[in-house]
Amino acid sequence: MKTIDHWIGGKPTAGTAQRTGAVFNPATGRQQAEVALADGSDVDLAVQAASEAFVSWSQTSLSKRTAILFAFRELVRAHTDELAELITAEHGKVLSDARGEVQRGLEVVEFACGIPQLLKGEFSDQVSTGIDSFSFRQPLGVVAGITPFNFPVMVPMWMNPIAIACGNTFVLKPSERVPSASVLLAELWAEAGLPDGVFNVVHGDKVAVDALLDHPDVAAVSFVGSTPIARYVHERATRAGKRVQALGGAKNHAVVLPDADIDFAAEHLSAAGFGSAGQRCMAISAAVAVGSAADALIEALRAKATAVQVGPGVEPSSEMGPVITQEAKDRIIGYVTSAESQGATLVVDGRAIEGDALQDGYFVGPTVVDHVTPEMDVYRNEVFGPVLVVLRAETLDEAIALINANPFGNGTSVFTGSGQAARRFQREVTVGMIGVNVPIPVPMAYYSFGGWKDSLFGDMHVHGAEGVRFYTRAKVVTSRWPQADTSRGASYSFPTSS
Repeated sequence: MKTIDHWIGGKPTAGTAQRTGAVFNPATGRQQAEVALADGSDVDLAVQAASEAFVSWSQTSLSKRTAILFAFRELVRAHTDELAELITAEHGKVLSDARGEVQRGLEVVEFACGIPQLLKGEFSDQVSTGIDSFSFRQPLGVVAGITPFNFPVMVPMWMNPIAIACGNTFVLKPSERVPSASVLLAELWAEAGLPDGVFNVVHGDKVAVDALLDHPDVAAVSFVGSTPIARYVHERATRAGKRVQALGGAKNHAVVLPDADIDFAAEHLSAAGFGSAGQRCMAISAAVAVGSAADALIEALRAKATAVQVGPGVEPSSEMGPVITQEAKDRIIGYVTSAESQGATLVVDGRAIEGDALQDGYFVGPTVVDHVTPEMDVYRNEVFGPVLVVLRAETLDEAIALINANPFGNGTSVFTGSGQAARRFQREVTVGMIGVNVPIPVPMAYYSFGGWKDSLFGDMHVHGAEGVRFYTRAKVVTSRWPQADTSRGASYSFPTSS
């Protein structure tokens, strides 16, 4: 059985812990590897390697850092197919989706390649007589990333390229369910010329997470995952004095108004709800049909959902693969069964999907549930599977109130032909990322990603300008160089400009 090791100090490392975890292929249900699970000593070794590397890396010129980032970009581009294959083998998503994930990660690398411009400070000449004032930003030190299973390449690359470009060193704790892509990325960083210890990977479970959260030499933690764990990470790490950005779960709504192109909306809602088997924090999991749009939308969604080709991710004909584990499959099926028992209407039932290639894997078919109410379990919880629920509202006011009452605030969309309705929607919803006739409004890398309410713990979003600010801190210098023959005594009053 292949064992996937950590990457510490520029090389693979088995670590001292004796524990391992199983790595499965979700399409077959069979174990394909095992992964080393770190203990506190393994985490300490990685943090020590990063601390030692920080001394020289933080002093490395912007030109040198940028050259390494450009080299890394080209290596990731050249290995896109290999990365996609690793993602599909361990996550299950179809290859085209996996390639798209790599591309979105590359966009953050490209943004980080502009770090000389992004780190430019400010200068004010002659703020007082003979005195200048200026600011600049410096790296924090060792920073950590704790990332989920659903985007083994993209989410880590939301974090580490910017952190490294800013002069920090990085310890990544990826999901132990999808460990291989992170190790390949570490190899590509090394090939690009990144010094040993600047980028490290420790695999593990809660033991490794807690060790990172408590380690005194870790200055900041970035996290993406479920809301309960995001809250836990934020509370524990801030208690330890760290800077934290912790992105949690979601219940993303798409409002469909009567003036929308119903077929267009249904096509995009189907892709947004069932792509990657619904295992996206930006997946549309709740459609809100307003007024007369409801019945037509349901019929269009029925047709779209039943047409989705479900199969192993390596099959070219597959549009949707399996979910990540048997436990995830059982949980999703449980929510659908609960919805039915609580009075919802099953329009498309994916609980017992059939097919010779689907029997051994963790497959759940596209599912559409109508007449859902806010009290139902399938709505109150993040299902994280290919389940699209439909709620009905009489007016846009009612739809906005429904969204704003939800504890999550990650993403939302509106489908309409009315600019006035769209503008009102985007101003009134209490959600961080909004799409207008765009179902998955993931910002480009030069904007920042993050939600509101229970979808974010901490003050700053990831990547974009906020990502640069998160991984740096500012210094402001007030400077005077007096001429020897004009110097004069100090004043004992509070300093003011003069």
